[in-house]
Parts: sequence; structure tokens; C-alpha cells
Amino acid sequence: MMDTLPGAAPVSRLAAAFLLAACAFGQTLQQAESLWKARQYKEAGQVFESLVKTQPKNPDIKVRYGRLLLERFNRGDAATLFQEALEIKKDHAGALLGLALVAADGFEGKAAELAHEALKADPKLLEAQELLARLALEDNNPEKAVEEADKALKLSPNALDAMAIRATIDWMDDKKESPWMAKILAINPKYGEAYATAGYFFVLNRRYEEGIELYKKAIALNPNLWSARSQLGINLMRLGREHDAREQLEIAFNNGQKDDQTTNTLNLMDSYKNFQMFETDNTILRLHKKEAEILRPYFEAELKRAIATYEKKYKIKLDRPVQLEVYPDHEDFAVRTMGMPGLGALGVTFGYVVAMDSPSGRKPGSFHWDSTLWHELSHVFVLSATRHRVPRRFTEGMAVHEETAASPDWGDRLDPNVIRAIKDKKLLPVADLDRGFIHPKYPSQVVVSYFQAGRICDYIKKNWSYDKLLAMMHDYAGGASTPEVIKKELDLAPEEFDKKFLAALEAETKKTVDGFESWTKKIREIAALAKDKKYDDVIREATAIRDVYADYVEAGSAYEFLSDAYLAKGDKVKAAAELARYSEIGGRSPALLKRLATLLEEAGRKKEAAAVLARLNFIYPQDEELHRRLGSLYLDAGKAEEAAFEFRAAVAMKPFDTATARYNLARAYRTAGKTAEAKDELLLALESAPGFRPAQKMLLELSKEETGK
Repeated sequence: MMDTLPGAAPVSRLAAAFLLAACAFGQTLQQAESLWKARQYKEAGQVFESLVKTQPKNPDIKVRYGRLLLERFNRGDAATLFQEALEIKKDHAGALLGLALVAADGFEGKAAELAHEALKADPKLLEAQELLARLALEDNNPEKAVEEADKALKLSPNALDAMAIRATIDWMDDKKESPWMAKILAINPKYGEAYATAGYFFVLNRRYEEGIELYKKAIALNPNLWSARSQLGINLMRLGREHDAREQLEIAFNNGQKDDQTTNTLNLMDSYKNFQMFETDNTILRLHKKEAEILRPYFEAELKRAIATYEKKYKIKLDRPVQLEVYPDHEDFAVRTMGMPGLGALGVTFGYVVAMDSPSGRKPGSFHWDSTLWHELSHVFVLSATRHRVPRRFTEGMAVHEETAASPDWGDRLDPNVIRAIKDKKLLPVADLDRGFIHPKYPSQVVVSYFQAGRICDYIKKNWSYDKLLAMMHDYAGGASTPEVIKKELDLAPEEFDKKFLAALEAETKKTVDGFESWTKKIREIAALAKDKKYDDVIREATAIRDVYADYVEAGSAYEFLSDAYLAKGDKVKAAAELARYSEIGGRSPALLKRLATLLEEAGRKKEAAAVLARLNFIYPQDEELHRRLGSLYLDAGKAEEAAFEFRAAVAMKPFDTATARYNLARAYRTAGKTAEAKDELLLALESAPGFRPAQKMLLELSKEETGK
């Protein structure tokens, strides 16, 4: 177990040697604690390990060893030790607290429950009470946080972490000074942890600039507060201030702060040599070199289009460029965003900096990169407009709403997790919805909360207006709470709003929710029928249940089964109709969409075929065949500029047949009247394949045309 403990900065090797020598004559818990206090973590761990072996039924030793491991970035083994302690003594307060701390670090909903259990076992356990104050504030519930912090202060008037929560609440309310900080400093003039606590909450609420300043204050009070220094570096990086970030991270790392966030962030920064930066007047784009040529035209164009659209919708103009970072390796993206709650995300926003997965970082068809880009750009504008003073449920709700507003097939659809949550009455009250993002109590609650937040914004726009959403946004900027905002703008108490919204959502989804269990059974039966090639039965059964759960467009959908069956029977018209429904609702399988384009093209419906392939560009553009086919359709339609755009993308894919790819691009340039560019591409085509006759012929024709002039 001790192999997992990172090394530590030396404090007193002589003291450590003395303590270890003493341990050789009889190791004790006090000796382990003394080594720990001296920051000799490895040596302390060795003593704890020995004590656990010699006293396997002592829960106190396991708990203390677990706390050392938890402090030294080993949550997994720490949790194991806490569990082992509970097996020895089922109501061990320290073990329950340890598990609560592990859960809290992972933003798990059970953290508060475990903290309450610890307090039940030991009503005077101050740390558990202070943890409840922290958890309440994470849930964006300052009233409850004050209540829990005050309970801690009744247990001990010197409860520094409870005071830090009270000070944080003051600062988050834009009070320049807090009397609680004065009380903290009177007790411990070097307690930088108070500012670090505040920095944590400001970052959690996406107030990054203020969080950075608070971390600086923490370090000024206690320069050896390495965790705060690491967080300072990580948040400087999040805002694109990479030189300063590296300096702080390296200092922290070299002094023993070797947690995953610190280590992996430094490694990620080392990898930036493999990326390229592209700047315009209002955009900065960071792309990996291996895919920059193919992605840049699409991402840059969409980034600019989203900025222009949101400037009109939100009625604000950004005062600096937006930086978008696109990561082909999902693990790099995860490192970039590590430590944020509810992250199963595809993108994340840090003020004016957005990080997201590349389409190549996900399975083709599982990720709509453009909807993610628009989602994150909405955050940039809402955070800017509100000075970052807005609850998570509103920013996420607006972003999900804007996805559907940009294109109906982009937004969130009913998925099985949401259906079950609606059926089981698991949706949260609007005033408590942030909790679903921060401390989910069941595995899919974050996904459900995204859906609910988006539908709330949809509901407000439909029944009041989009201007009401903008008014609510500005109310939040002024410091209003969700109940105050709903009462002011909608003239409803939050409870009344919940009742009306849930009634509307349940009515809208009733057909699917009520029929879901039957649909699930039937779709399995249809899959078996399809396997047996009983196509008439597939068509009958799939047609009957398709619209019960119309939103289902994942693998094995009714649309796919119907299309396959119709094709097997030779009915291409009906096969295309089913795939068209699939595409309109939001189906994203490249194979199915390309099949639809083929069917449409064969039927002479080339404009519709081009539209389908163009949609696929926003799902998975790293597909040379896609660009080649779409370019040809555009060229046939006389859209030479659009054709050239697609043929350039095909060339950027570095296809095996480079000559044909460049020849196609030359055709588009020639049609667009760009003779010089066409000749350049023809020469490059002939460079890769000197005997390529079509390129020779066109080059000769262009030369004659020039001579004729």
C-alpha cells in the first residue's frame, strides 16, 4: 500500500531518523503521527503500515492511516481503510467522517449523509459539522451553509473552517471585508486555508479571476500551503496564463504536491508543443498539429458564427477574444478540466477560455461537436453578462436551450435515464436544481439535471418570452436568488413554478414515459425478428412502436430496423423516409446518414443529399469520403466555393489517392474562376502522380485558355 504514497519535501531528516530508530524498539500511533506532523509522509506511512499488520483489529489506526493516505492523494486506499474500520466498529465516527471526506472530494451525493452519520456517532465531531457547511455552500445554499457553520461554532468558538465558510459567503455577496476573517487571523495569523477555502468556492462558481486573487492571499499568509499554490497554478492555466501557471505548479510539485491535478496539468502543458495556435480579431483557436488543417476551417467559422449570433441575442459584446482549445485525446481534455463537478462533459468554459473534445476523441456518431461549441459559447456570454454571478442550473439550462435554438436536431432528447427520473418523480425543485449538478444522488442525476435545466428555459421562453430569460440573467447579475428571480419575472413562487412546469413536462412526455417499458420489450423482439430476416414482421411491429419513443435514435432504433427491412424488400423510398425521420430527430450515426445521402442521391434529390452530408460535417468531419461526396454534390449544383471548401478538407485528410483529391479541388477552383489556384493544384496532383491523365488534360486546357486570351 505504501508504494502509492508520493514523496515529500524534506523537513528534518535527522528528526525522521531519530523517530524511526525509536520505532524500531516499539512502533506506536504517536510515532506515526509525529512523523506525519514533521511532513515525513513516507516514513509515517511505513509506521502506519506496520501498526495495521500488528494490530489488525484496531480501527483507530486504520482511520488515522486512511487520513494520511487521503491527505497524500490516495483516496482509493483511504476509503478501503475506513471501510475496514467500520467492519471492526460499525459506528466509528472517524471512519464515517473519512468516507464522507472521500465522497465530498468526488462530489458524491452521499457525502452529507455520511457526515450526518458521523455526527450521530459523535455529536461533538467538529470536522463533520464543518463538512456539512461546506457541502451546503457547494449546493449553492448559503442559508443552510450559515446554519451548519453556526452549529460548528457552537461546538467550538475556534472552528476556523466554519469561520472560513462564513467569510466566503460574505465575499461572494461582494462584501469587501468580512469580520470572520478578522476573527480567524486573531486565532491564527497564518491561516491561509481560509482564503484557500474561499478561492475554492469562487472557482466552483466560475468566478475564476476572484478565485485566483484569493489563492494568492492564501499563499501570502502561508507560502508553504502547497495545495493552494497548485490550485493557483491550475486556475491561471484555465484562464490561459500559462507561463505564470507553470511557475506555480512547478513550485508546488517540487515541494511534494504530487496529486493527479498538479502532475497531469504539468504533463499536459508539456504536450502543448504538439499544438498550433490560430488567431483572428475575436478568436484564438488551439488545435493539435495532426488535425489542425482539417478542423480549423470548420471550427473557426462556427466560432465566429456563434459569437455573432450571441452578441445579438444576449445584447452584449465581448471585450476580448474567445480562446477555444480542442483536444483529440479525451484524457488531455479531462486533465484540462479536472476537479470540476459533474464532468462527463464534452466541453467546459473558464470565462473566455473554452476547452472541448475533438470529434476524433470520441467514437464517430457519439458526439456533435458543433452543438458542444455553441453550448460552451453560451456560457461565455452568460458568465460575462452576469459577471459570473449566476447559478449553475441557469447557465446550463440556457446553454442546452441555445443548442436546440441553433438547430432542432442538436438539443437534448429524452433518454432512458430521463424517462425513469420523470416516471419516478426524481426531478428536483428549481430552487434546488444546482444540487443535481454538484452532488448527484444517483448515477444519472447530472444528465437528468442538464435535461431539466434546458427544459425549464424552453418552458419559460414558450410561456413568457425569451426576454424574460434575459431579464432573469440580469437579475442574477444583481445578486438575486432563484426564488427572488422567479417571483419577480414570472410572478410565481418557486413551488408554483415547479408544479406548472412538471405538469407541462409530464403531459409532453406522457406517451413515452407510459409506454417505455412496453417499448423496451418490443424493441428487443424486433431485433430478434430482424436477425431472423422476418422483414414484414419487423415493419409491422417497428411501425407500431416507433412513435411511442420517437426520440430514441441510438443504435438499434426503430428507424434503423425499418430502414433495413425496407431495403431488404427493395423499397428504397420508404427506407429513405425512415432515415430522414432519424436525421430530423437527431440521429448521428455516420453510416446511417451516409446511407440516407446515397438513397436521396439515387432518387435525384441531390440538394437534400448534400444537406444530410453537410449535417454530418458537424458530427464527424474527419472523413475523406464525406468531403469528397459533398464537394461533388456542391459542384454539380454550381456551388463552386462550397465545393472547394469540401475538397480542401479532403486534401487535408491526406488521402491515399492524393492526385484525385487535388484534381477535384482544381475542378472547383476552375469553376469558381480561380485559374491560378486550379493550376497550382493540378501541378501538385501531377507531382504525386505524373501520369494522371485528367490533371494533364485540364492543365493543357487552362494553358490554352490563357494563351487564347
